Amino acid sequence: MTSTVTPASAGPAPSAPGSAVRLRTPRRPHSPGRPRRSVLLTVLTGLVLLYSLVPLVWLLISATKTQEGLSRSFGLWFDGDFALWENIAETFTYDDGVFTRWLLNTLLYVVVGAGGATFLAVLGGYALAKFDFPGRRAVFAVVIGAVAVPGTALAVPTFLMFSNMGLTDTPWAVIIPSLISPFGLYLMWVFASESIPTELMEAARIDGAGEVRTFFTVALPLLAPGIVTVSLFTMVATWNNFFLPLIMIKDPDWYPLTLGLHSWNAQAATAGGQPVFHLVVTGSLVTIVPLIAAFLMLQKYWQSGLAAGSVKE
Repeated sequence: MTSTVTPASAGPAPSAPGSAVRLRTPRRPHSPGRPRRSVLLTVLTGLVLLYSLVPLVWLLISATKTQEGLSRSFGLWFDGDFALWENIAETFTYDDGVFTRWLLNTLLYVVVGAGGATFLAVLGGYALAKFDFPGRRAVFAVVIGAVAVPGTALAVPTFLMFSNMGLTDTPWAVIIPSLISPFGLYLMWVFASESIPTELMEAARIDGAGEVRTFFTVALPLLAPGIVTVSLFTMVATWNNFFLPLIMIKDPDWYPLTLGLHSWNAQAATAGGQPVFHLVVTGSLVTIVPLIAAFLMLQKYWQSGLAAGSVKE
């Protein structure tokens, strides 16, 4: 008996003689961990980087020039006389060393004002995120509305209120308004909602921990990236605050750095005033050094705080 065996699978039919076989080149799969390159995005990022760095480069180069060198040389290139160290020494000794007093005043406003604003934002954000109470939605609406209101719009009403209280021309006129940070409160609210598991708090309460102990031992370490982020925002806002001290402070002994450098810059337009633009430039360079150092040291916490809640598990 003869049987025919049929193959289980047949290969492709042979091509006719003389016909060309065209092979399709497989497309290279896109790796999720390897982002695609965009020429347009690279160019735009380079322009933004250039726009951000050119003023800093100009400030650094101009701080090496004398008063005469600022007017006789190109802004983005050095002058013949390198006077950076002499300018720094003169900045701290000019007018009986008033720049040092302005620097200490700014540190006072930042430590008390920005530090207090961060502490209040952490307490308020944690309470709004983890406790349910009547009027919670109304508080949320008030916070969002406060974020939308610019600080300059509240400067005049704040001045009138502090004037009636007799607090103008005192450090409290700058410190007390700096304690309120609606954006910091909102940021801590969102961060606490995403970073603190409710189950972890309930476990601490079952173990007998009170609310204060739960906050300081359980919640506070988890809030560290958000705290650093809010601290940086409030510190920069207080350090660069200009308009509020301008209308509140008249005594030069309580000037912050921004207002003090403004007075140096304006004295060239007064009768008999001596232009000290080289000191203004050098003082501006010295002023931004602490901010740059703070951002560099706290960069990893700042980035993780900004990314909180962006990934949903």
